[in-house]
Amino acid sequence: MKKVLFVFLLAFGCFFGANAQQNYKSAIGLRFGYPLSVSYKQFISEPGAVEVFAGFRSWELYSWFNVGAVYQHHFAIPSVEGLNWYVGGGASAYFWTYKDGFGIDDDASNTSIGILGNIGLDYKFANAPVNLSVDWMPAFFVNGYGSGFGGAYGGLAARYTLK
Repeated sequence: MKKVLFVFLLAFGCFFGANAQQNYKSAIGLRFGYPLSVSYKQFISEPGAVEVFAGFRSWELYSWFNVGAVYQHHFAIPSVEGLNWYVGGGASAYFWTYKDGFGIDDDASNTSIGILGNIGLDYKFANAPVNLSVDWMPAFFVNGYGSGFGGAYGGLAARYTLK
């Protein structure tokens, strides 16, 4: 099964071309997802970019702040100018705070370190300094609250592009 998946992904990558047609160098904006985050994306080579993000989420019984970074390797989709797909990975850190009533006698805190995967689509509008991306970011926490597979994160990012 792993060999079939590998061959499929390799053929998919070759079909859509090896290099992205990037038309911006960096972008800053918001990631609307889980959690809402500030995002900065910087291309470090023609197909390669690094995205860093920081976000905050608060519920009735707990809240967290997270920071993370992922490397993304972009591939052009030739049939749509400005559209690329990407795949990559990275890491994140989550800083949790629990309030009384969450099964813990007193207020408490915890830190989780996560390993991230990343796959998505990236679009740069031709006549506007706007970049949109949508992605899926599965997480595996190596320690702390929620250790193990942490689910599927990601979302929609809207950014202002910088030349």
